[in-house]
Amino acid sequence: MSDSYLRFANRPVGKFLCSKLGLPIPPILARADDQPWQLVESIAFDKTSNALFSAIINTTLEKVICLSEEQRLNGLVFDGSGIKNSSELDALYQSISPRIKRLNRNAKIVLVGLNPKQLCDVAQRTAQRALVGFVKSLAKELGRKGITVNLIYANEGCKDELVAPLSFFCSKRNVYVTGQSINVAQTVGDIEPSNKPLSGKTALVTGATQGIGLAMAQTLRRDGATVIGLDIPAQQQALTSAMNTCDGEVLALDISQENAGEAIVNHLNGRCLDIIVHNAGITRDKTLSRMKPQQWQLLMKINLSGIEAVNQYLLAHDVIANNGRIIGVSSISGIGGNAGQTNYATAKAGVIGMVDALKVPLSEKGITINAVAPGFIETKMTAAVPFMPRQVARRACSLSQGGLPIDVAEAVALFASPSSQGLSGNVLRVCGQNIIGA
Repeated sequence: MSDSYLRFANRPVGKFLCSKLGLPIPPILARADDQPWQLVESIAFDKTSNALFSAIINTTLEKVICLSEEQRLNGLVFDGSGIKNSSELDALYQSISPRIKRLNRNAKIVLVGLNPKQLCDVAQRTAQRALVGFVKSLAKELGRKGITVNLIYANEGCKDELVAPLSFFCSKRNVYVTGQSINVAQTVGDIEPSNKPLSGKTALVTGATQGIGLAMAQTLRRDGATVIGLDIPAQQQALTSAMNTCDGEVLALDISQENAGEAIVNHLNGRCLDIIVHNAGITRDKTLSRMKPQQWQLLMKINLSGIEAVNQYLLAHDVIANNGRIIGVSSISGIGGNAGQTNYATAKAGVIGMVDALKVPLSEKGITINAVAPGFIETKMTAAVPFMPRQVARRACSLSQGGLPIDVAEAVALFASPSSQGLSGNVLRVCGQNIIGA
């Protein structure tokens, strides 16, 4: 569903009226296209002693040109991993503040720091954790211009592992992730970026008939994967039409049934899954005192227990390939809670718990597990929300608008990429920095 207020607010008369009335003017977001994102400047707190800066330069090199102090910028990468105490945080102000006025609309700011949980020095750990507050606040200041601000926390020894998250945060594939942080760990083996990173890979997307699930299937296919779309048997005809848009296979299956894992294995017919995206889910919203037992039980079975059972079966039967990818779909409701959604929020918080619990055990096979947590996304489901609550939900984020299914799909594609081997145990909010759980 289109956002008529966004269109109105960006017309001359709309901008005038909204400015006079103090109403938000949502920025027009520049989503992915085939044009390279030029004019990205990389700077470091300490280039001489910083091991990460060479990796940052190598990642952004093709995007950097000789910049004058007046040159407009589409992006800014600041390597703050060399900051060792709170007094050195002054470098954030000294380096970034003078460049803010040079940033174009829809520009990207990325900070790189060291994961505080991996540090022993108290002063250094304190200073590195402070980067979170800086990123979240700056994202709220610059959201009105469509500018995203994000943080990459790297473990000691990371180098090529930075390529995937840095490329994502600096690109037009990311317009609706802002004010967030992501953790990157050092891995074993070479990481080789590719224009078709998923060529030869098989991906299963549940709940793939429409909306976010269909966008995920189409995006994974764009990146080269063979896609299997799964949805309930009642949706088989619609699922077939949806999969025709991405040359996908059709698997009509209720993910909550007891033999779902076995049915998936039978469909694969000897193949392994390289990627599984647990997108299928339902809502049964009621306040807890008015919620029927079946509204709680059915939702939990589909949104959480079914996911756990399928994972257990596929892992026990070695159906998920070594270096495979498991990607869950949580929600900002699972992070911050939402009135009338105790069942939904519980299940989505459980998805986050599953990611955290499986991160270490799966690492033995090189399998990564991550989750995306969407906020208000423009789908048929959110289009059914009454007018005023829908408008409030759209404006309750730093970008003053809802996201699109492709925004969630691009985050899934990040986690699915072979270049993302260093990303595991992350929950990435795709919510425009929604105030819920912020």
